[in-house]
Amino acid sequence: MKMTSNDKFEMVAKTFQGLEGVLADELRALGAENVETGKRMVSFTGDLETLYKANLCCRTALRILKPFYSFSAKDPDDLYEKTKDFDWSSIMTLDKTFSIDSTTYSSEFTHSRYVTYRIKDAIVDWFKDRYGADKRPGVRLQDADVMINVHISGTDVTLSLDSSGDSLHKRGYRVAQTEAPINEVLAAGIIMLSGWKGEGSFVDPMCGSGTFLVEAALIAANINPGIYRKGFAFEHWKDFDSELFDRLYNDESNERAVECKIVGADISPKAVAIAEANLKSAGVAKYVDLSVKPISKWTEAPQPAGVVVTNPPYGERISAPDMDALYETIGSKLKHVFTGYNAWIIGYRDEYFRKIGLSASEKIPMYNGALECELREYVIFDGDKKSFMAAGGKLKETRQEEPKNDRRRDDRRNDRKPFGKDRRGERTPGDRRSGERKPSKFNSFARPQTEKPAEPENPLAARRNPFALKSIGGKRPSLPPQNGPLMRSRGWKKRDDNDNK
Repeated sequence: MKMTSNDKFEMVAKTFQGLEGVLADELRALGAENVETGKRMVSFTGDLETLYKANLCCRTALRILKPFYSFSAKDPDDLYEKTKDFDWSSIMTLDKTFSIDSTTYSSEFTHSRYVTYRIKDAIVDWFKDRYGADKRPGVRLQDADVMINVHISGTDVTLSLDSSGDSLHKRGYRVAQTEAPINEVLAAGIIMLSGWKGEGSFVDPMCGSGTFLVEAALIAANINPGIYRKGFAFEHWKDFDSELFDRLYNDESNERAVECKIVGADISPKAVAIAEANLKSAGVAKYVDLSVKPISKWTEAPQPAGVVVTNPPYGERISAPDMDALYETIGSKLKHVFTGYNAWIIGYRDEYFRKIGLSASEKIPMYNGALECELREYVIFDGDKKSFMAAGGKLKETRQEEPKNDRRRDDRRNDRKPFGKDRRGERTPGDRRSGERKPSKFNSFARPQTEKPAEPENPLAARRNPFALKSIGGKRPSLPPQNGPLMRSRGWKKRDDNDNK
């Protein structure tokens, strides 16, 4: 599969529900062609430079895939035979290691682990048949040289090279975290959905480990999020162009000075210390005003007005002594302190949203980890809604009607019901987006309407790593010791908060 840097090929960028449009805009801005949105993915075409840029620059991509082989398989034996028909020497050599990540939405292939085994056997047997019984590339679960993504929808199979390696939400700047920190890709996506690009003030009054603050500073300074990572999977590919990548990696021509106010606070001194450590690690601490302050102590907002973006406790893994009072305080402070702002709040329980006491102008279903949540926008204006509208104010009012005779209308059950689509993929009253998206040209990436997923399709759910959520439960905030540099050298460019002192 050796190609020149100018050859065009098809790619797929994976993302979270609700961020497909934002990611599509990012890819177009990078020069990607034939950009089409799908279910938690965006397909596009480009060359090697486009692929490298997508990994380095996209804030809302989880991983960038390069499909290389598509076929139809009716059963596991057929899957094995057709996988073995491919020329695997074009992908890897005997001295390389590989890993396989499988996702299935199919009645014929109900277990992704078995799919992984059959694909692995086919690849290994291909090499054995040609080079000898003891000649084969190694299988490695972590940090493999070649990472293969398998996506099956019905009988349609697509094999792709994973160009990213670790999920792109793992920026590389986080040195510590509080309980249940928000995913970096999700945080950046929420900020970009708000429309904030550095004009006006940015405030997170419950900042936790500071993810929103770091991502806001990176957006305001137009710093590529990928520069903190130690590596990408495509650096192990046979056609890796190191000269091209180094040029893109060290290009800071589009970075800019930060002139807006970015303000964060939290009730917990330990959380603020962790946020400060992450901001320093990213080299953006000089752009952020950080303090220990509960939401109840906010008496004035930074000017000029901008956006409030925050992720308050849900009452699940993180809670407050009085959740109702907390959300009532959030609503009161938004109304009386943050006049002129647009507030974006991601939450899990409708009962707590109701305590805010404000009318949401936008409601977007999305995941936060394994929780089906909702992102709501509140336009904060002075006085009542009628006067605001009479003065020319505009709201994007979204009205959601629940179906009749639906037991989920019961208040007690609704209070526990997450938003958006349920685990069976059925539409619930919380999903205002009834229209179907344009199908992807990659057939197997488009989930069939008649098939039930064998496993959750959320990229952070247990399908990817069955121990992921379990492993982070019960952890306490900590500031681990530094063991070497957190990011690779950027040549002549080095970020340091002491530079401007």
